[in-house]
Amino acid sequence: MSAATPNAQQNNIAQSIAPDMEAVNKVIRERLHSEVTLVNQIAEYIISAGGKRIRPVLVLLIANAYGYRGTAHHELAAVVEFIHTATLLHDDVVDESSMRRGRQTANALFGNAASVLVGDFLYSRSFQMMVGLDNMRVMQILSDATNVIAEGEVLQLLNMHDPDVTQESYLKVIRSKTAKLFEAAAQLGALVSGATDEQIDAAGEYGRSLGTAFQLIDDVLDYAGDATEIGKNVGDDLREGKPTLPLIYLMENGTEEQRQLVRSCIEQGDEQHFDAILAAVTSSGALDYTRREAETAARRAAEAVAGLPDSVFKQSLLQLCTFAVDRTH
Repeated sequence: MSAATPNAQQNNIAQSIAPDMEAVNKVIRERLHSEVTLVNQIAEYIISAGGKRIRPVLVLLIANAYGYRGTAHHELAAVVEFIHTATLLHDDVVDESSMRRGRQTANALFGNAASVLVGDFLYSRSFQMMVGLDNMRVMQILSDATNVIAEGEVLQLLNMHDPDVTQESYLKVIRSKTAKLFEAAAQLGALVSGATDEQIDAAGEYGRSLGTAFQLIDDVLDYAGDATEIGKNVGDDLREGKPTLPLIYLMENGTEEQRQLVRSCIEQGDEQHFDAILAAVTSSGALDYTRREAETAARRAAEAVAGLPDSVFKQSLLQLCTFAVDRTH
């Protein structure tokens, strides 16, 4: 894997599929259109906020790595991005978030009701696009994924303000809420290329493990990141009473005083003690532990695509594994 800086890694990956991403962005613009002005405004607002677009990138990289030469992967990449965007709109309402990607969230700007309904529009539009591809396996992968994501959202809601969440239970939330769409995106890239079931499964393992690594590093950055760099408020997880892996580790391995502090902060969604929690997750090794778990997941992802033929796309897939754990945003 490359030793380049995270920004250089991201640039290399983007360059390898630049024409494809341009085509995907064109599909997104065309398919976003609605006769309802507010739908256009909110959908355009959140899509134009940018982001890393990792999920559509996975569709494109895997398809190209298998030598695909058609255009269906552009439509699939746009579908995946719409589903992801819908989940963001709903997430921000549930979490009462005010900042994402360095800008106000749609719910902060347009209100909760409008954000939820436009999220529904994006979900339904994505299913219209799936039907247009006339491929039952595509429908199966994406309908299963959206259902698992919804279950993951509910599981996370049940875990809120619960300081007794176990690592196993938390990782189940990650696999459902975050990693599942990564998995589906990678599977679609392989499927559209005519890959074997074994190859589609390997692509799914790559996406699942990569998504896990991404979420675990997000957990680290929520405590050790820079708000201007990560594009959201540091400490949001604590404010929302989310027991993420650094806090779970601290509950299992910290001092009695640290455990009591974490318990109180999770139960009350107390960010006033953020500095004390940050000192505790740092000194206890909780952030280092979470980062190591992310690195393990990234290695699993790299191993899953090791059998691909050498190409610039395979190299980008491997660079993505490195970027997932080295990034600062």
